[in-house]
Amino acid sequence: MFRRRRHEEEETAPVAEEAPAPVRESGPWDAEEPHPENERVDLGGLLLPVGPGFEVQLNVAGDQLVGAVVLVNESALQVHAFAAPKRNGIWDEVRAELAREVTAAGGSCEEREGPFGPELAADVKQEGGTQSVRFIGVDGPRWFLRGVISGRAVADAETAKTLEDVMRDIVVVRGDQPMAPKEPIELRLPAEARQAVEQQAAQEGRPGLNPFERGPEITETR
Repeated sequence: MFRRRRHEEEETAPVAEEAPAPVRESGPWDAEEPHPENERVDLGGLLLPVGPGFEVQLNVAGDQLVGAVVLVNESALQVHAFAAPKRNGIWDEVRAELAREVTAAGGSCEEREGPFGPELAADVKQEGGTQSVRFIGVDGPRWFLRGVISGRAVADAETAKTLEDVMRDIVVVRGDQPMAPKEPIELRLPAEARQAVEQQAAQEGRPGLNPFERGPEITETR
C-alpha cells in the first residue's frame, strides 16, 4: 500500500518547467527578439547603429574581423561580442579578470553602477601615462557584449550618453552554431566596404581580394 502511494505521488508530482527568458526592455538586442528598426551597419555578428558624424573602424585579429570602434566627438566606443553559456552570463567573471589585468599592469580600477549595471572605471597604464576608460558589459541570450568607452566621453556626460545609446541599440547576431564560452563572434565587412576594397585592389593590379593586407583597421564614415 505504501509502495503504491509513493508511486502515485511520483506520477502526479508536477514537472518543473524551465522559466522563460525575461523580456528585455532595452538593448543591446538579440537578433531573434523584437527590436527597433533603426539604421545600422551590417557586420554579420553585429548590427551597429550609425549616426551623423559617426566613424566606424573594424578591428582585425589575424585574418578575422572581431570588433568595431565607433568614433564621435573626440570619443570612442569599442565593442566586441562573444559566445556565452545558455544558462548564465559571464560579465561577473570577465569584470574580475579585467580588474586583475589592469592592476597587474600598473593601472587602477573601481567598480561602479552604470546604465547597464555594474561596470569598471579604470585608469589603464600606457606608454607616457595612463588612459581613463569605462568597461561596460551586457549578458544576452548565449552571448556577451563588451564595450570600452574612452576619450572625452569618460568625463562628459552628454557625449557619454551618445555612445551609451549606440551600445543600447546594437543587435547581436549569435547564430545557432556551437561555440565555446568567450569565443569571439566573427564579424564581416559590410557589402559596400567590401566592394570598395575590391575596386581598390583591381586598380592597384593586386590579384584576388584580401582586405586585411591594407592594415589593422578598415574605416567607414557615415
